[in-house]
Amino acid sequence: MTDLRDKIQQTANYIQDKGVADVAFGLILGSGLGEIAEEIENPVVIPYNEIPHFPVSTVIGHAGQLVYGRLAGRNVLAMQGRFHYYEGNPMETVTYPVRVMAALGIHSIVVTNAAGGVNENFQPGNLMLITDHINFMGTNPLIGPNDEKMGPRFPDMSTAYTKDYQEKARAVADKLAIDLQEGVYLGMSGPTYETPAEIKMARIIGADAVGMSTVPEVIVAAHSGMKVLGISCITNLAAGMQANLNHTEVVETTERVKEDFKKLIKETLTVL
Repeated sequence: MTDLRDKIQQTANYIQDKGVADVAFGLILGSGLGEIAEEIENPVVIPYNEIPHFPVSTVIGHAGQLVYGRLAGRNVLAMQGRFHYYEGNPMETVTYPVRVMAALGIHSIVVTNAAGGVNENFQPGNLMLITDHINFMGTNPLIGPNDEKMGPRFPDMSTAYTKDYQEKARAVADKLAIDLQEGVYLGMSGPTYETPAEIKMARIIGADAVGMSTVPEVIVAAHSGMKVLGISCITNLAAGMQANLNHTEVVETTERVKEDFKKLIKETLTVL
């Protein structure tokens, strides 16, 4: 067993010893979106800093804990706060929680983020169903030796975002009268917001939203054979489309749309 698999198993064992069992869905909750975890019934809360080999989140709007319990009739394990490449973490660390989720037997993840709108038809506060992504982070979490027991050397990314899950999320949004946009998410390394020229490039190559997360996690989820539903909260228009950009606006916008976000996630979970 590799050192990485040893660590993953030790982490998974610790989490299971806390009473976490039979989990179907993992939730990765982005900046300002962690409040949905507070609606989990009979919660078991595990701070990241208590979990062996687990990283610690340093970003405002990320609580830094796992929450396990029932949400919308499903057993879920929610991450209130994720780990970013721009924090100085290696990709192995950024994607470590997804590896642990796979080791726990989780078959699907719902990955969320706060993103800048590149599509000129988007408005701050829109929710966007992620249909695909562009990896513009300058690296890939699968670079290096491959452990065949964790996944194939060359995983197919054709349907990294599960088509059936997308269809069900669209149907739920229609039912709830939520104006759900959809499009391609482009991941950059950060921590700087993009320049107007970079956003122009992103639009030309087919991106609808841009952010600094999600892509590595989804690559590792695909490598692990997991199904994925991705939702972005468009918190601002990207560089060159509004006067200035700041993280405070990101958190404020997610606060404004959190009820629609929570309803969409919970109702979709019931039909997945």
